[in-house]
Amino acid sequence: MSIKQIVLATGNKGKVAEFSTLFDGFSIKVSPQSEFNVEEVPETGTTFVENAIIKARHAAKVTGLPAIADDSGLAVDALGGAPGIYSSRYAGESANDSDNIDKLLGALANETDNRKARFLCVLVFMQHELDPTPIICQGEWHGEISTSRNGNGGFGYDPIFWLPEQKCSAAELDKHTKNKVSHRGKALVQLIQRMQEVLKS
Repeated sequence: MSIKQIVLATGNKGKVAEFSTLFDGFSIKVSPQSEFNVEEVPETGTTFVENAIIKARHAAKVTGLPAIADDSGLAVDALGGAPGIYSSRYAGESANDSDNIDKLLGALANETDNRKARFLCVLVFMQHELDPTPIICQGEWHGEISTSRNGNGGFGYDPIFWLPEQKCSAAELDKHTKNKVSHRGKALVQLIQRMQEVLKS
């Protein structure tokens, strides 16, 4: 099977930029769904996997192209795994990254002992809308929630996601390092390996 172009089922500019970097070196053009006027589809699933499949199927249906969708979020131990699948809208449907960070820091204001957290990413690749066996890969990135923002890079919760091993926040990592250690980078390595197997068949 030969694939020359894939639609990326997201409107998140941060994710588009990250995927473009991660796919450097491959002879596959990755185009955001906005180039095809694909509207965002409601994320009605209750898990990252369900939401990623919903988004990939929708993008593949509208464009007629193979699609990759990502659903990811932050799970904080002291909050029972919240904000989880609601990470991007933790502070409300119209909330921005800063609003979400403020709400999370407020929720953890009295938590001093356990600030452990992990980023989770599920990637789904569908060859077409009715693909009965989508490729599903998952990556995790462990860290802690800091008490204040650090760094100007990245997006989402990166400024408060502290990495004890690197002694910095995710927002302070250079792109190359982040793509090697992040939840999305780990999931994409798996996805590319699986996709290569499919492309050879």
